[in-house]
Amino acid sequence: MVALRLLADGLLSVLLAPACAACGRALDEPTRGAVCASCWDAVTPITSPLCDRCGDPLPSWRVISLEHAHCPRCRRRSSPVARSRAIGPYQGALREIVHALKYDGRRSLARPLGLRLARAGSDILAGADLVVPVPLHRSRRRARGFNQAAEIARHLGLPVTDALRRVRATPSQTDLPAARRHANMRNAFAMRWRADVGGRRVVLVDDVSTTGATLDACARALMDAGALEVRALTAARVVSRPR
Repeated sequence: MVALRLLADGLLSVLLAPACAACGRALDEPTRGAVCASCWDAVTPITSPLCDRCGDPLPSWRVISLEHAHCPRCRRRSSPVARSRAIGPYQGALREIVHALKYDGRRSLARPLGLRLARAGSDILAGADLVVPVPLHRSRRRARGFNQAAEIARHLGLPVTDALRRVRATPSQTDLPAARRHANMRNAFAMRWRADVGGRRVVLVDDVSTTGATLDACARALMDAGALEVRALTAARVVSRPR
């Protein structure tokens, strides 16, 4: 098998010269996926101590003496999302990998991202009943051809339920200041007909979390529908500077 893989890698490199979807350099082992090993190795994990709610890094271990340590932002505002985790910060190699999946249609990247997310968020998945991907509006879903959150969710090891639908085509969050993002997402999501999350622990899944506005809007819809608890996993998150 090793010899066959080496032969296949050699033939693909010569005939197709595939490039890494993240860094653009030629792939030495194209049979192992669309991203080179160097780029995967360059993904920096978010390590403890962490805010128990949003998953941002905390400045020191001293705050962990609290039963549930929260960052200053989470202490200032409430959230329907009980706990969140991500593979790493939305920067560098991880940002390029997420972009390759989301904008370049490299759907094969959903599996390695999902497997890494399952490891990074093992405590979030523990005891949960089901996974709910953050939905796209039907117009964006039609234009992109797939929902990147749903693709990642398939590889987390829990039942996946498309319990939510997006009822408003909101302006892109990227173009809005942080203060307006929560207002932009208000009432943007609703439950699908016959979707049942009553009494269940739900894990929301998305590709990127910036301010948490999208996750909060989805979580409110799920909690209003009777979910026992809503947690969240994202492939990457924009990390606030610890202070």
